Amino acid sequence: METTPSPAPVTPLKPLTPQEWESLIDDYQHGGSRWISLNYSGQPLFDLSLSSILRKDLALNLKLLILTFLEEHVTTILTNSSIEQNLDRLLETLRYVINSPVDAVTISYSLKEQVLISTTSIFIMFTIDNYNHSKMTKLTFVSQLEGLVEVLLTVVNRPSYGIDRQLRGVGCECLRELERECPGLLSETVGSLWELCQSEKTHVAQSYVLMLANVVHGIVVSKVNVSVLSSVVPLVPFNVPQVLVGGSLGRESSGLAVKELRRVMSFLLEWPQYLTPFGLFEFMSVVMPVAVALELQASLLKVQFSGLLFTSDMLLCHAYLGMYLQFPEAFSGHENEVIRRVSLISREAQNVLVFRLLALHWLLGFMGMVMSKREVDKEKIFATALRFYPTVFDPLALKALKLDLIVYCSVILVKSRLEDANGEGSVVKLFEDAFESVSGFKWLPSWSTETSVAFRTFHKLLIGESSHSESGSSTRDLVDSTIFHATERMLVTMTLESRGLIPVMAAFINRLLKCHKHRFLGQQLLQTFDNHLLPKVKVDYRLGSYFPLFGKIAENVTVPPGGLLDLLGKYMSILIEKHGIDTGLRSWSQGSKVLVLCRTLLMHHQSSRIFLKLSRLLAFTCLHFPDLEVRDNARIYLRMLLCVPGNKLRHLLSTEDQIPSSHSTPFFTVQSPRFSYDSKKSKDISSYIHLERVVPLLVKQSWSLSLASFNVNGEKPYHMEVITDSNTNTPSWHPETPDNDTETPSIPALEGPNQSQEPLRVTDSKVSEIVEILRKHFSLIPDFRHMPGIKIGITCTLRFESEPFNRVWGNKRSAEVDTVDLLHPALYATVLKFSSSAPFGSIQPYRIPFLLGSPTKNMTPSSQSQTDSLDIVPVNNGIVDEEKEDDESFNARVLIELQPREPTPGLVDVSIEANAENGQIISGQLQSITVGIEDMFLKVLVPDDIRDDEVPRYYVNLFNALWEACSSSSSTAREMFLLKGGKGVTAINGTRSVKFLEVSATSLIQAVEKNLSAFVVNVFGVELVNIVKDGGIISDVTWNDDDDGASGSGSGLDVVAVDPYMTEAPLYLKYDEEEDEKGSNLPINKRNMGRFHILIFLPPTSHLLFQMEVGVNSTLVRIRTDHWPCLAYIDDYLEALFLA
Repeated sequence: METTPSPAPVTPLKPLTPQEWESLIDDYQHGGSRWISLNYSGQPLFDLSLSSILRKDLALNLKLLILTFLEEHVTTILTNSSIEQNLDRLLETLRYVINSPVDAVTISYSLKEQVLISTTSIFIMFTIDNYNHSKMTKLTFVSQLEGLVEVLLTVVNRPSYGIDRQLRGVGCECLRELERECPGLLSETVGSLWELCQSEKTHVAQSYVLMLANVVHGIVVSKVNVSVLSSVVPLVPFNVPQVLVGGSLGRESSGLAVKELRRVMSFLLEWPQYLTPFGLFEFMSVVMPVAVALELQASLLKVQFSGLLFTSDMLLCHAYLGMYLQFPEAFSGHENEVIRRVSLISREAQNVLVFRLLALHWLLGFMGMVMSKREVDKEKIFATALRFYPTVFDPLALKALKLDLIVYCSVILVKSRLEDANGEGSVVKLFEDAFESVSGFKWLPSWSTETSVAFRTFHKLLIGESSHSESGSSTRDLVDSTIFHATERMLVTMTLESRGLIPVMAAFINRLLKCHKHRFLGQQLLQTFDNHLLPKVKVDYRLGSYFPLFGKIAENVTVPPGGLLDLLGKYMSILIEKHGIDTGLRSWSQGSKVLVLCRTLLMHHQSSRIFLKLSRLLAFTCLHFPDLEVRDNARIYLRMLLCVPGNKLRHLLSTEDQIPSSHSTPFFTVQSPRFSYDSKKSKDISSYIHLERVVPLLVKQSWSLSLASFNVNGEKPYHMEVITDSNTNTPSWHPETPDNDTETPSIPALEGPNQSQEPLRVTDSKVSEIVEILRKHFSLIPDFRHMPGIKIGITCTLRFESEPFNRVWGNKRSAEVDTVDLLHPALYATVLKFSSSAPFGSIQPYRIPFLLGSPTKNMTPSSQSQTDSLDIVPVNNGIVDEEKEDDESFNARVLIELQPREPTPGLVDVSIEANAENGQIISGQLQSITVGIEDMFLKVLVPDDIRDDEVPRYYVNLFNALWEACSSSSSTAREMFLLKGGKGVTAINGTRSVKFLEVSATSLIQAVEKNLSAFVVNVFGVELVNIVKDGGIISDVTWNDDDDGASGSGSGLDVVAVDPYMTEAPLYLKYDEEEDEKGSNLPINKRNMGRFHILIFLPPTSHLLFQMEVGVNSTLVRIRTDHWPCLAYIDDYLEALFLA
């Protein structure tokens, strides 16, 4: 029985509890700044850790945590002066733990394994220095290292012992790591280790085999002459080989026992079939260098490992390719098989994308290696590679690599002159078929990733074998190739068919022009566009989209400008011919762009080359163009062309680039200098410039329900369509109209829960009356698609704080200015721009000409503070009003007008642009403004033929009609209602909900009077009517004093159909499990006082209806709406309204 290590002669620390140990370890992980880590460090902490491992009152998981902690932070804990003693203590602790019996309480196999791993790791850090993995290895603390190896050899020297087989496997792994860090360390024990491998029969044999393979690899690397078969050196005691202790002397002179090592290798090569994939990969990485050094026959390895290529494990395929690189001659003739298998891996959709991409990289590297090393049957290889097309459903990254593979194959085809053997159009057809997989770049936005992939392939295809790495190749030879001509045709066709690709095309050509080696290819492409694109372009208003490409043609001297000038002349004629009242600024904009091209021609071409056609174009523009500014600019250019020599002309035109003005301004306009925009100063402007709501929201909405409508026609998806035209895919039934020839638009049904799909016909007079009321109501609602819709306004205030504003923007004035002025900086020409991802339509910006900064409360002038401190002012006698007026003088009212396409909350992002007093430009983002569901509440529109005294009754009739129409059993579910404007219709697809509120009647009435008084249309019940009338806030409504449903005799909690239009059966709510079906357990003190009927319009076409049954201590709110998504916000709104 081993004794515990003696404590070091230092002051011992107080033992830590498990919670303190966890806190200490966590503090070390984050830098060690707490008290416990500052006091527990150095040598005492190391001693405390070792003693804690041996404690019996600590849990096993905490001991494992301490060992891991020691392994990670031992370099920061120990000092160089005490390493030897600490290694001895650690070795003694290891021996104690290994020799202790397992009781599953204080000692377990997992603890023994972790002690082995941590100790080995610490010893490698302090005892082995291999000089950055070079051949020179230096050992320190040799005696301690020998003791560690003895313990490990003792652990592994029990083959086929079943109980601790996992511990023996960990011991083998530790010995393998020591041998890997110090090759040749276990060289003298190789014979004994071979015997252990032969004796081991459990699954841990893999660890023994890998350990033996690493020992053989160390012998070969260190060239140590040891005898494997006649080795009689015992495992224990262990001595480090003298060749390691004495340095590298004598290593090169000693030879290897090749025959004996080959016998060991033959034994090892019988084991791959029993190894796991990870073990086999480690085995091959060690065995391959040994096989090369011992000159083993490659055919043996080929037979042994040839099946790895056909496994589904990418690790083993990688190992096979590594073996192929080591012995290429042994695999001669198998290139097609390797290419076919690797390409199959990349085509298997069930494989992970990373593995498919890895297979393509293997294929590219393998083909390059094969082509560079030997002459092979390239025609067969490329017959497989050329069929390697990307499919439509491949991920984009996979398509990009496959296209790179095809480009690589085409380059090799051109080099090997196989193109003529396979037909002239083989490579061209290859690319035409390959680009079908990324054909979406023709209609996707120009900034899409698919477009980038396509033009990246075009670039590689064009430069071909003339890459930057090959200095001897010439780009002029590529111009006559079939690939270049095919690429020219493809680019011209795409430019004609897809105008959105023109900016990308211009950037693509610009990339070629900026490259010194491939500039000739870009010039040739521009000549191709001049010869084949300009004659085919249709001259109309859309010709302006080609101007980025025309600009590149105009800048290039090698392209004749005659074709471009003829096209511009035709375009100016079309602009003059089609100019009219409805043209607007289109003629000015397009004419200015034409003059920009003319200026580009003047700058880059000799005047004699362009004089005739350009002078005719400018003269024609001066005489006939409708816009005055364009005519003046054309006249200036014409006079310069006639009077100024070429060099001076180009100098004058180049000076305009230095003037910060647009091309549409007069030529000689010089603007005054402006301050540059400082993005650093504008970064945090939201901290001192505030845009706040005047009326805060009841519900701070932090989420929004957005339902996208997916369109199969490729159109842009929208949030939720509530209005559509007759030309959309809508139900075939339409309402009758006075004119039978007029087509009435319809909408797709926006179904609520459990909505019936069968259309019901109007049959009785009551439903006909309801439909007539609703038709009259909806005819007042404008169709926002064809005319201005209903808007909502959110009133806010804009203010900014003076002190931080002056600190950031440096608003310094002279000393002559009054001190009060320093407290009030100003913003000039402030523009607030709004944007939102919510369906609020386009939001107009708001402009504020002048705004003063609000002064800081503790920064009033000293003279003023002294005089004010002596004033005697009565309490609440003008102070509040005066402060309010002062605050309003530093605030600017801002009205944000929204035109909702759907009644849903959202955020409005706000950006500000303003000028400071010293001319600095202030720009940045402010805090977003929250739009709540209560912002959508509007009163319904009233027809013009309704008198003022008839408005309350109209509201009641409309409420009853909408209440009936929003029921799930309504007969108007398929009725279409024509909107104002006569181009769109909408339908009512209602749903309902119930909300129970435990709130007193007094609180509820006060909340209704404060927030919903404008929307109350009817009040029922004698008691409720008297209370509301006495309040005097709610007026111009219909009062019903004789409501039967509001009598006190009825049960206030029974959810019954009190509405005369309600057709469903009574619905009872149970509030506990013991209540019977009739609700006999309901409390009788909650009697019903009456009802509120509330009608709210939700733009653009929806409604929200409340029927509040008011009780003494509770209220039941029945909700109906024809826009069911808004119910997601009503619950929070009612709770905030009544229960706050």
